[in-house]
Amino acid sequence: MSETFIIDRPNNFDITQIFDCGQCFRFNRHKSKENTYCGVAFSRYLEITQQDNQLYINTNSDDFENIWSNFFDLSTDYNSILSTFSDDEVLFKAASFSSGIRILRQDPWEALCSFIISQNNNIPRIKGIIENMSRAFGEKFRCGDDEYYAFPTAQALYEAGEDKIFSLKTGFRAKYIYDCAKLVTLGELDLEKIKTQPTTLAMQSLQQVKGIGPKVASCALLFGFSKYDAFPVDVWVKKILEKYYKDKTCSHFSSQYAGIAQQYLFYYERCLNNVYL
Repeated sequence: MSETFIIDRPNNFDITQIFDCGQCFRFNRHKSKENTYCGVAFSRYLEITQQDNQLYINTNSDDFENIWSNFFDLSTDYNSILSTFSDDEVLFKAASFSSGIRILRQDPWEALCSFIISQNNNIPRIKGIIENMSRAFGEKFRCGDDEYYAFPTAQALYEAGEDKIFSLKTGFRAKYIYDCAKLVTLGELDLEKIKTQPTTLAMQSLQQVKGIGPKVASCALLFGFSKYDAFPVDVWVKKILEKYYKDKTCSHFSSQYAGIAQQYLFYYERCLNNVYL
């Protein structure tokens, strides 16, 4: 039975920043409920509302403890992480502005596949492809009177084949998605093993897959494997480095929290330029 878990004055938690910073593709603003996001993760549908300094998570007690508490990384003290950036004026300003971001602990396979899809793509198209892929190959489940679809397993996409994946308008990415699904299904790419590898070695493991370069690998590791030291570099991050760090280095970009620093800067700079996801 579903109930509402209320978290009073959650520290460093802003659902708009969390879901609009480009880390997750299956949560959206609710069409009729204010201050609410809804979406699917780990074969579960969730609605989460933040209002009047309170967080409302609609779920059951088992799922809250076993899925959502971990998914939203509620046990991590992000304020302490933010404070470690105080010696860098630009980064600390960005971190303070973006302080509601938490790195979601997403399913590793879903994160990896999603960021393969993200290559040379925009957010609406990425979300559309993922939703269509889930409807075509994911397991259907119910929440109340409504039907939802889990993200397809690697085996489901492998069995579907490259042509069917291509038919979902994945373009050149179809062969990469299929190849990755094949390797995971056959055990040649062990995602559980990658979880335990140091980030440098994990990067090497993922980049052996066709179509996975440093950016996709680092995004997957940061958002799907909770490797906070992974530092994704895209066009925006390149601009940020050129704008603020052209003539200096930042030790935080190679620290244990490099990926969190990247997210703060990424979100801050896009908002500064009125470019929203």
